[in-house]
Amino acid sequence: MTALSLSGVHRRFDSGGRVAQALDGVDLDVASGEIVGLVGESGCGKTTLTRIAVGLDRPDEGRVALDGTPLASPSGDIDAATRRRVQLVFQDAYASFNPRRTIGSSVAMPLHRYGEIHRDERERVGVLLEQVGLEPELIDRHPHMLSGGQLQRASIARALALGPEILVCDEPVASMDVSVRAQILNLLLDLWRERGIGILFVSHDLGVVRRIAQRVAVMYLGRIVESGDNETVWTDPRHPYTRSLAASIPSDTSWRDGRDHSLLQGEPPSPFEIPPGCSFHPRCPIAIDRCRSDDPRLRTIQPGTEAACHLAD
Repeated sequence: MTALSLSGVHRRFDSGGRVAQALDGVDLDVASGEIVGLVGESGCGKTTLTRIAVGLDRPDEGRVALDGTPLASPSGDIDAATRRRVQLVFQDAYASFNPRRTIGSSVAMPLHRYGEIHRDERERVGVLLEQVGLEPELIDRHPHMLSGGQLQRASIARALALGPEILVCDEPVASMDVSVRAQILNLLLDLWRERGIGILFVSHDLGVVRRIAQRVAVMYLGRIVESGDNETVWTDPRHPYTRSLAASIPSDTSWRDGRDHSLLQGEPPSPFEIPPGCSFHPRCPIAIDRCRSDDPRLRTIQPGTEAACHLAD
């Protein structure tokens, strides 16, 4: 059953009279008990999408819903009962905590926000910390007294305080060393197995996404250009951009066609000046004339796999 659903989501930003298209008609679902990976280069719109998914930003067009219930009312107000069911784990754990608050008071903040203040609050927060592998004694410490890995665990504990059905994780292990990153990933996998929680895992680290996700959506310049089963996307990619990303994973060589996809040509275009036709064509090693004029949309290539490419077949 689909828990989180984004349908036809557009988001534009105006800067000095120029308009940037951050998200352009994004459709994305995360089912209950499913881990979906969202990958793409910096600036492709991943963070904008995560903020919209949890109600911190609103789309210019489109709809965000949980089990069919819109996250926002027709007037634009966020529905509190629905909003609490999806929680965000930030990339920068230090920046997401108030340095003047103790860890315990920060983890308890969602409970206060939704009126769940109890006499046993301290005990409840201690249980949350234990669930993410932290000692309850950390409840009285301040953020600067914790390591990066400990603080990210506390961030996850705070996200779990309201018992959400969906966690949206925005680059949650981006700045961590290998050992700490593995610990956080294992924690997320344990939560997924034990609670059946759905996870939208956003990352530019393809190896991490391949390890943790069941389905993958690949984003380029505000659009999903390919989506499908995790293993299929990386071993049989159908969009040239996905092929370039997959080529950076050393073991993924079975699909290669003799062309060098390991390095993308040039830099991503500015979101203020998106090229006509396929937005990827200026960097594509196999672009044809049609790619420069006709805008491809996502279409089913094989069961469970979609790609926005004229040559995906």
